[in-house]
Amino acid sequence: MRSLLRRSALALSALLCAHVLAHGAGGQVRARAMGVAPGVLAPGTNNAITDVAGVLVGQTTVIVGDSVRTGITAILPHGGNAYLDRVPAAVWVGNGFGKLLGSTQVNELGELESPVLLTCTLCVWKAGDALVEWMLAQPGMERVRSLNPLVAETNDGRLNAAIRSRPITAAHVRSALASAKTGPVEEGSVGAGTGTSAFGWKGGIGTSSRVLSARLGGYTVGVLVQTNFGGVLTVDGAPVGKSLGRHPYTAEAPPDSGSCVIVVATDAPLSDRNLRRVASRAIMGLGRTGSSASNGSGDYVIAFSTAASVRRPATGRTLTTTELPNGEVDAVFEAVIEATEEAIYNSLFMATTVTSRGGTIEAIPLARVREILARAGIKPR
Repeated sequence: MRSLLRRSALALSALLCAHVLAHGAGGQVRARAMGVAPGVLAPGTNNAITDVAGVLVGQTTVIVGDSVRTGITAILPHGGNAYLDRVPAAVWVGNGFGKLLGSTQVNELGELESPVLLTCTLCVWKAGDALVEWMLAQPGMERVRSLNPLVAETNDGRLNAAIRSRPITAAHVRSALASAKTGPVEEGSVGAGTGTSAFGWKGGIGTSSRVLSARLGGYTVGVLVQTNFGGVLTVDGAPVGKSLGRHPYTAEAPPDSGSCVIVVATDAPLSDRNLRRVASRAIMGLGRTGSSASNGSGDYVIAFSTAASVRRPATGRTLTTTELPNGEVDAVFEAVIEATEEAIYNSLFMATTVTSRGGTIEAIPLARVREILARAGIKPR
């Protein structure tokens, strides 16, 4: 009897966890629950970057007192050693106002040799140092003398009022890496999105995916975003920012700025050259949401392929790859545009209001958004 009760409690806990991931803890919902399903391609099982087999996501949310509102989001291309078993990768710069540690070597060599970390602006170097320390301690790394950690950021300095203290620690980084898993990904005001804002409301972490049909190759494309930028919000074509009067071009509003980091994963066997082309298309998805890549917005895309046929071992054998030809990447382009757009909506719709010594940034009012969407013919299905 006791065993049965324990199993029932565990099952209930799992259901509650799944409900929170899909609907939020305070009434938030993902875009599809609002009837917002950009594009024509189908999402994966979890509609998340982790639908790409092998990709893991871990997050640490750091909230201390009335001043620290930040965190770490870690994306691992696979469960092995990223240095010894490298994946082809590329970085695309939409607007270079930002600090993307390690990007030049990724584009020079066309490969990723570490997990990807997202954090706050002044914590980039501390996070990078902690990532290097963690990787050097892994088995097989005893003789490694050079390592290229990839760490991206957005500036959460309003809510993260103690940003100058650079509150991220090595323990926070290790926690995010240790918690990395497949399956549903927590969204909104969590991890590296704890203190961010987007379009004048609370932003954060969002994710989405697309799965191509067998005719188109059967590949999966997943996207994860850290949103912290401005513009005139458009949701699946509906003029939400304009209708709500919340955008940087109203008479009383100052110019908006910030950044957006977009991480793209796919199991399509792509070279770094075609991954750069895929990454550039993610900016089109960003544009569809209403961003104009303002002067202070650092907009970066990091793309990698997990396909076994394009892996790049650090040493030990001659590199032989089989990659998708140029003429067969159109569906991947479409997938990344659609998934980027939806991931950004998820980051907004799943975010909760956050308050700190720096002020309050409210969650987007979903009831009013539903009214605007309904007038545009977008309703829950």
